[in-house]
Amino acid sequence: VQLQASGGGLVQPGGSLRLSCTASGSFFKIVAVDWYRQAPGKQRDLVAVLTAGGNTNYADSVKGRFTISRDNAKNTVYLQMNSLKPEDTAVYYCNAIITLIAGNDFSYWGQGTLVTVSS
Repeated sequence: VQLQASGGGLVQPGGSLRLSCTASGSFFKIVAVDWYRQAPGKQRDLVAVLTAGGNTNYADSVKGRFTISRDNAKNTVYLQMNSLKPEDTAVYYCNAIITLIAGNDFSYWGQGTLVTVSS
């Protein structure tokens, strides 16, 4: 199983980006997905959560601006980021709990995608 994060890039303050996290390989289902971010010289912080039951939760710093969602048919989870600020600049990582064919759950990380918010 592989997790591929994409969609990062350079955007001006106030702009938008949509990140994608796609799972590939042989597995039964994606249970839950989180998005994290790590700014230069800082620790990796949790940004958004999408639980198995479909509930969402966000860091206070992104509430009202970021939205996490999923497309089960495409095995993809999205992070829609609006009203971006320079302090949102970071490498964004997705982490997914995936149920394998054998029935056990494993945690997988995507490789990270860089978001730069700058004028």
